[in-house]
Amino acid sequence: MRKYILIICIITNINVLFAQDCPNQWGDLGNGTYANPILNADYSDPDVIRVGEKYYMVASDFHFIGMQVLESEDMVNWKLVSQVYKRFDFPGWDNNTQYAGGSWAPSIRYHDGYFWIFFCTPKEGLFMTKAKDADGPWSPLVNVMHIEKWEDPCPFWDEDGQAYLGRSIHGAGPIIIHKMSVDGTRLLDEGKVVYTGPVAEGTKIHKLNGYYYISIPEGGVEKGWQTVLRSKNIYGPYEKKVVLEQGTTAVNGPHQGAMVDTPQGEWFFFHFQHCNPIGRVMHLQPMYWQDNWPVVGVDIDGNGIGEPVKTWKKPNVGKKSAVAVPRTSDDFSSSVLSLQWQFNHNPVNDAWSLTDKKGSFTLKALKVDNFKLARNTLTQKSMGYMGMVETELEYNAMEDGQYCGLACIGKENVLLGICMINGEKWIYMDHNNQISPVLKLSSVKKVYLRLQLNAIDNAYQFAYSLDNKQFHLCGNTFSMKFGYWKGVRVGLYCYNTLADKGKASFNWFTYQHDGPSCKKQ
Repeated sequence: MRKYILIICIITNINVLFAQDCPNQWGDLGNGTYANPILNADYSDPDVIRVGEKYYMVASDFHFIGMQVLESEDMVNWKLVSQVYKRFDFPGWDNNTQYAGGSWAPSIRYHDGYFWIFFCTPKEGLFMTKAKDADGPWSPLVNVMHIEKWEDPCPFWDEDGQAYLGRSIHGAGPIIIHKMSVDGTRLLDEGKVVYTGPVAEGTKIHKLNGYYYISIPEGGVEKGWQTVLRSKNIYGPYEKKVVLEQGTTAVNGPHQGAMVDTPQGEWFFFHFQHCNPIGRVMHLQPMYWQDNWPVVGVDIDGNGIGEPVKTWKKPNVGKKSAVAVPRTSDDFSSSVLSLQWQFNHNPVNDAWSLTDKKGSFTLKALKVDNFKLARNTLTQKSMGYMGMVETELEYNAMEDGQYCGLACIGKENVLLGICMINGEKWIYMDHNNQISPVLKLSSVKKVYLRLQLNAIDNAYQFAYSLDNKQFHLCGNTFSMKFGYWKGVRVGLYCYNTLADKGKASFNWFTYQHDGPSCKKQ
């Protein structure tokens, strides 16, 4: 009977699917429904769990340091609660040569009173960390296996106490299951291949009604689909069912994510969609169980495979939740960095400060040849389709050879900032190491830098002001590209091509966007 009630609910919700015209809206719509993507930012390869009445999420961060942990009360509205690590103590992480390295496709689980996170890096291998609370502190990273080309691990503790780890191999699978020590610090065997498929990766292991389920993406980032395997034995043999595909929708590659339930018994499926230049944004699909198989999305074309919905009723969690997205703006009034910020590669902690000049983020310039190698570049994900970033830059402590300012970061990088050459200070632009002077500066000690973001048209525009009132456009609009497995980011930077000398202070940073909570920032 329960199965048929759920089917009726799905059919009823199709009215929501087609009733709202919201092509550029996203997140909580404020009327009991949501629009996909629920997080219109580069939270790629998401994994989500429920613990009690709250939900917790992690995602790939690659060469950006930290790995953010997010929390939600309703699966739709999310806030940042912690970062997992502060550096990688391996070669290449102190000289910015590990682009596209770092954390790939993490898994988060809750077991024995702890939150556990497992992830792989392409060169350094399999890592584990755990914490009593999702807001940390997280234990130091354990390099469970120091090995290249593993990816997408997921731990699983069975009812008999035996622990396992599922994973794949860089590039195209297969799916491999290992026995693991209960404390997650050791693998106990070489592993057994349980499934081979087209670009099979992103392993997530579940157990329900006596079945082991392995939920995996297949087919690649931009054109893939979601497959679910099931078996009565963790080592197989496994039956296979494709549960989500693009179908007739515009949502390409709807795959790689998590199956999660509510305390009230509803199920939903999280996944990403590749959207150049924003990155891989996070969607939420309705889901129910039929004949011990998950049914995801809505089968619009009638071929037996679900397709993504644009809008849907919010999960019934038995209470109202505040409308929110992760924070973007910062007045730098705290003595610790806000959680939205992530350094590009390992930071040099004695070369940045929130206390040298109270209420400012101050960067000391370290010697490198160009922006891509610059240490302590502070970044955050771009948020939404449309937005505007502004910052106040105080540059009276600059030295010859120094460059500092506001960055738009992607496969190629575009910068607007201040440089000091032969004793003269200039506003300049840098488009992928092609530097153009804009304006020679004289007596002013502060400038205001602005970036307009338009991901719909892939059109970005810099501007500057000397008084924070009248802004002047700099150059033409430019396009950005997804690169190194990451979408567009914004950032603050400071470096010197001659010596370790000079500094710059950013007194505030505002980022308004088209998300559901931008007015509350």
